[in-house]
Amino acid sequence: MSGTGAQVETQTRRGRRGEDVLRQIVTDAAPRLADADAEEVTRWAAEEFGDLLAVACSMADAVLPHLVSQAAPGVDVLFLETGYHFAETLGTRDRVAAELDIRVVDVLPELTVAEQDEEYGKDLFARDPAACCRMRKMEPLAAQLAGYEAWVTGVRREEAPTRAGTPLVTWDEAHGLVKINPLAAWTFDDLLGYAARHQVALNPLLTEGYPSIGCRPCTRAVAPGEDPRAGRWAGLTKTECGIHR
Repeated sequence: MSGTGAQVETQTRRGRRGEDVLRQIVTDAAPRLADADAEEVTRWAAEEFGDLLAVACSMADAVLPHLVSQAAPGVDVLFLETGYHFAETLGTRDRVAAELDIRVVDVLPELTVAEQDEEYGKDLFARDPAACCRMRKMEPLAAQLAGYEAWVTGVRREEAPTRAGTPLVTWDEAHGLVKINPLAAWTFDDLLGYAARHQVALNPLLTEGYPSIGCRPCTRAVAPGEDPRAGRWAGLTKTECGIHR
C-alpha cells in the first residue's frame, strides 16, 4: 500500500494527545524499556500510540518497517522523496510497499528539483547542502510528523559518534512528539541477520560499498574499514542532514 504527497490524507483517528501527556509517557516508559529488545519496544509503541504512530524509513532496507508492522499492521511508513534518490532506493521503496503490510507515504518537498534550481540555482546541494537538506528533508518531515504522536526511526548507536548515546524511547524536542529507536543497540550484522531470517528487502547498494545511503549526489561508496558514514557529504564537515539532532 502506498500514498504520495507531503500531507497525505490519513484514516480517521482519535485526537492527538497534548504535549504534557506525551512527555509523561516518555518519562514513564523510557526507564522501563531502556534494556528491552526491539520487539518489546515496538509492541509497546503499537499499543500506546495506535494509528498515531509513524515509521521513518530511508529504504536502505526493510528491516524497520517489517519489525514495526508485526505489531502495527498497516502502519504509515514515511519516505522522504527528495527527488535525488538512487534508482535502487526507489526500487526498494516500491518492493517494500508491495511486500509488507504497511502504507508507504512519499513525503514531498514544497518545490520540485526543477523549481528549486530555478529559485536557488542549480545543484544547491553542492553549494549549500544544509539548505538543500532543510528544504527537501527536514521541513517536509516536520510538517508530516505534526499529525502523529510518535515516530519510529532506524537510528543505531554504532553508526556514528553523534549517535552513540541514542536512547530507545525519548522526547523529540525538534518535532514535539515521542521518538522511538528500537534498533539503537543493534549492529550492522544484527540488521543483516534479521533481514536474512525474515527475507525482507535490502537496497542492492548495501552490497556495493554503500553502508549508509542518502541522496545520490551526496553519497559515495566507502572503502573497507572506512567509517560507514564517510560516504555521506564526503569532503564536507557535514555529517548529518539535521533530522536526528
